[in-house]
Amino acid sequence: MLPRSAAPPATQAQDAVAPPPQSSAAPGEELAELIPDLSPMFPGASPFLARFLPHSPAAYAGLNESFCDLHAFLKYLHEHSWYGYLYAVLGDQTAYVLLFEGRTVTAAAASATGEQALGELLNLYEQGASLSAHPLSPAYAHVLSGIGSRAWKFNLTEDFTGLHARPTGAIFYARGEIVATLPATLPYEGAFPAPLRPQTLILPRSLAGWAHHHYNLTLRGRDGMNAITDVYQVFKDEYGAPGLAFLQALGEKLTPAEYAMRSDAALHDLEPMVHSFLKTGYIREV
Repeated sequence: MLPRSAAPPATQAQDAVAPPPQSSAAPGEELAELIPDLSPMFPGASPFLARFLPHSPAAYAGLNESFCDLHAFLKYLHEHSWYGYLYAVLGDQTAYVLLFEGRTVTAAAASATGEQALGELLNLYEQGASLSAHPLSPAYAHVLSGIGSRAWKFNLTEDFTGLHARPTGAIFYARGEIVATLPATLPYEGAFPAPLRPQTLILPRSLAGWAHHHYNLTLRGRDGMNAITDVYQVFKDEYGAPGLAFLQALGEKLTPAEYAMRSDAALHDLEPMVHSFLKTGYIREV
């Protein structure tokens, strides 16, 4: 777990006698002082996501494939609902992936965004790239989760969450309120609205072909969903309710990738189940 700092709580006596702080600043100036002005981690970066990532000291640094399995690391971050971004570098090649609740939700590389950029990070890591992980607050991670390959027309509404980019800098909005500014720019004005709930990126077919396949239930698999059979009890004891829901989805002709998108499940949790279902004869590839 990452260490979290917290200010010591004030005592009741302190609260009672401490006078409110006095300020000679005008109300607008006070408000400006309260809004953090962040520093860009990668100033001048070309990918939009990298350009607007704020500086954050690495919580994990120098990871590489020789001693850290990336899929195991991603699973660890998912289990701890981690917020932040991953940065992989190999020579002059780089890739960036944003995590929200421990889920990979947006990514960028030199010539790719989204799922392809996530695949690029994995490829770089397998080739020996060094990886670091930089924590962010949940609010900042949410704001950045909408950054993709293009900016949209900016329309500030009372519930707008996302990034407003301008030639003079960028503004982080959460539910219509400014929560931070960043001196990173676009040559034009545009917005990257954040989704209400960021969706998990799914690896491209070239890297996770199993996740895009369809599977048929065998007779044993159908028995595994029938509560009056002995097979059902065996299946339930081994895989529980998540396994039953996943098996039912496969029976309804959803691919694992489609099921992951609909149920917000992580592929690294589904992959061992698929392999186990195949090995024990509950499903077969179409």
